[in-house]
Amino acid sequence: MAAPIRLDVPPDVVPPVVVGCSGGADSLALLALAVEAGLEPIAVHVDHGLRAGSDREADVVAGAAARLGARFDARRVHVESGPNLEARARAARYDALEMARAEHGATAVLVAHTADDQAETVLLNLLRGSGSAGLAGMPARRGRLVRPLLAARRADVRAECAHRHLVPVEDPSNEDVAHRRNWIRHEALPLLEHGAARDLTPVLTRQADVLRAESDFLDALARASWPGEAGPRASDLAALPDPLARRAVRCWLGPPPPALDEVDAVITVARGERRAVDLAGGRRVERGAGVLHAVRTR
Repeated sequence: MAAPIRLDVPPDVVPPVVVGCSGGADSLALLALAVEAGLEPIAVHVDHGLRAGSDREADVVAGAAARLGARFDARRVHVESGPNLEARARAARYDALEMARAEHGATAVLVAHTADDQAETVLLNLLRGSGSAGLAGMPARRGRLVRPLLAARRADVRAECAHRHLVPVEDPSNEDVAHRRNWIRHEALPLLEHGAARDLTPVLTRQADVLRAESDFLDALARASWPGEAGPRASDLAALPDPLARRAVRCWLGPPPPALDEVDAVITVARGERRAVDLAGGRRVERGAGVLHAVRTR
């Protein structure tokens, strides 16, 4: 077995914590490691109700939590069918985890993404046409959300789960290559590695680390150039070079990240070429009295 995996958590992450636990091998291993690290985790299972039998996975998590000496919390969210189902389900899951964190007085939400997940995310964002921020992949921390296994390999994490005799849930949808991430995992990335004759996960994660540092620096520069908090002046944004203006808009709007054409449309509003623009996710940016306003339309 590989060297023991240690959690990479910031110093302000202290007990208790919430662990997002689907019942899969990665999240069960994370739960066990969090218990071992003295973080007093609460295992939170979020059921989206999107496939038959998903409610039974909560029982697996509850059993593992009891065996490990962790608390357990089951949550259920409703996600309407339709476009962008995976993205909306993910957003609902994170909202539920954050709500659980607040209710339990936890300092952070830990999720079990690995280096292999990071490599897949970089390729997925490349196919989406993401800029450097997307190619930077997932941050190790965003606010209260922490990914303490991001430097660990998936095989090592799953070996940790097996070593502890934890029996994970096997989600059959993870094998369905109709989902683009699964296609990258099972077909595209192995083919690229065969052609390159090397393991590409360290290459992609190293690239993500470099781009993350550069992206964070440029975001800070953009915020300083156009602070969008109180009364963001349209003329100040319009005066910025396009690369900096685009970053300033993304920082101002926050998640979910707007598409490039939406960002450019906001800049045209700042330049006075149009009065307003509707964005995905029920958001609208309007110009009034020389100031930009972001409002919710639904």
